[in-house]
Amino acid sequence: MKFHSKPNTYVGHVNIKVQNINRSLVFYQEVLGFEILEKTEKAVKLTTDGITSVLSIEQPENVIPKQGRTTGLYHFALLLPKRSDLADIVHHFAEIGLRYGSSDHLVSEALYLSDPDGNGIEIYIDRDPSEWTWNNGEVSMTVDPLNFEELLSVTKRQSWSGLPAGTVMGHIHLHVAELKKAEEFYSKGLGFEVVNRYGNQALFLSTGKYHHQIALNTWVGVGAPAPSENSVGLESFTIVLADEATRDYTIAQLKSIGASVTEERGSFITYDPSGNRIYLEI
Repeated sequence: MKFHSKPNTYVGHVNIKVQNINRSLVFYQEVLGFEILEKTEKAVKLTTDGITSVLSIEQPENVIPKQGRTTGLYHFALLLPKRSDLADIVHHFAEIGLRYGSSDHLVSEALYLSDPDGNGIEIYIDRDPSEWTWNNGEVSMTVDPLNFEELLSVTKRQSWSGLPAGTVMGHIHLHVAELKKAEEFYSKGLGFEVVNRYGNQALFLSTGKYHHQIALNTWVGVGAPAPSENSVGLESFTIVLADEATRDYTIAQLKSIGASVTEERGSFITYDPSGNRIYLEI
């Protein structure tokens, strides 16, 4: 997982809001195969290796259902270590009768689903980077049908044992109010590089020549408002930076474009122009 380790900048953790923590736990444990790392009455840190957490869920006070046509989470994406891991999940989903979408993106093979509250989820594996096609700094991606027959040929059917320990947060895809300010924030502010433009409605950004650690779109409408603080959806996500010097430089860059950065109990927090909360960690 070289694209999700230092010195690259990457998404390390996502925290989402749900309506009913116990209902969500059933889904995230039994359907996706997470384990509980830490649990309080209204918040849970989830893990695949028993040591680190890539995903947290929490139930806000006076929580309301997911609001349509607002900025925030389109999906978070769990990256699996091996292609056979994806095939195993396909078998598992078939056994429990779960409905989901799928796609071949050239750079990756992906499954798409939502949790009980409508929070979007992608589960994917990368093709070897040697198979990715780059032209003038842009990586080729598409939305082709997934070849299930070929995918399932890489593994023998076996009992489901949960998400593999090497699972990482591969990327996050966000609804934003407009792309120009968002691009400035994520590129000039956070140091990501635009590696693909999907017309004038979506951007894919990365460091280290990955296909994307961040994706942004205006598919819910230009000028879409931020959701209520107590709405189901994205609470925050964490960007991991290489070291303290990189963090200090990034904070200076963010402030130079007018973004606010605050320190709270040793954590540095910023917000993108659409109100998405981001923690900066090293």
